[in-house]
Amino acid sequence: MPTAPKLVAALWFALLAWFAAEVSKAHFPEGTQFGWYTYMTGVIGFLVGWIFVGKRAGDTMAAAYAYGFTAIIILVFWALFYFSFEEMIHRSLDTRYRGPMDALLGMVDLFKDYAILVLRFDVVVALLIGGFFGGWLTEQAARRWS
Repeated sequence: MPTAPKLVAALWFALLAWFAAEVSKAHFPEGTQFGWYTYMTGVIGFLVGWIFVGKRAGDTMAAAYAYGFTAIIILVFWALFYFSFEEMIHRSLDTRYRGPMDALLGMVDLFKDYAILVLRFDVVVALLIGGFFGGWLTEQAARRWS
């Protein structure tokens, strides 16, 4: 069921994910082709805001900060998982892996490598501040429009 807190959370976390993706691009090797990186990260942020954060609105402010913080952890996990999985599929289509287990282990290595690239100080600070603000903003929307 669409509600105002779900919409506010979805829009805020989509914007936060988009911003964090743009900031993280500076840490990738020069010449990296990003393609849909920023947009897909924004979609993941939208889904996290709608499904996770918006559903929990209407509690205390301490809970709002907690689910804002949890949302950024979920956002980073699913973004890293998605891009690792996508790269693993591309590599497996190029027959770089000997079998499915080798591909899954390669995906875990890609996840780790992407985490090292993305989880830098400026990105983490932006996510933390944005996550806490997103929890607060969603709670304010729940108090005002629910």
